[in-house]
Amino acid sequence: MPILPVERPHLDPRFVCYQVEIRKSVIHRFGVYAKQRIPANRKVIEYTGERLNRRQAKARGDKHMTYLFSVDDYWTLDGAVGGSGAEIINHSCEPNLISRVMKGHILYMSLRPIKPGEELTVDYNFTKNGDRTPCSCGSKNCRGILEKNR
Repeated sequence: MPILPVERPHLDPRFVCYQVEIRKSVIHRFGVYAKQRIPANRKVIEYTGERLNRRQAKARGDKHMTYLFSVDDYWTLDGAVGGSGAEIINHSCEPNLISRVMKGHILYMSLRPIKPGEELTVDYNFTKNGDRTPCSCGSKNCRGILEKNR
């Protein structure tokens, strides 16, 4: 069965801690937006998906658009299958969320207060692998690519 990009993104309320919604994004396709004020240092949403081993993740990672998030050196979650909606959160070089892996769970935590209507963003921190994916976050300090600074 081929894994397709998330065509009809949705939020799973079991993993969302604040009122948020999915709508069109100026950054990329769809985005997740706050519908209420979110305080700093709070869990906002858990990233969920099908648990894959290294071999399975490598096979899926060769696709055009993926929703893979590494939990550790062996396990990866594929948000395209059983995702909570966190897989729709776009990259920004100046994000308002940070990802934290805790006891095998990936949590997106707020870095600062987030205003209603603001798009939720996280720094993808892609490692250098030769694929220099362009960034379109539009932030003042945009790096131009999705790789993390070294």
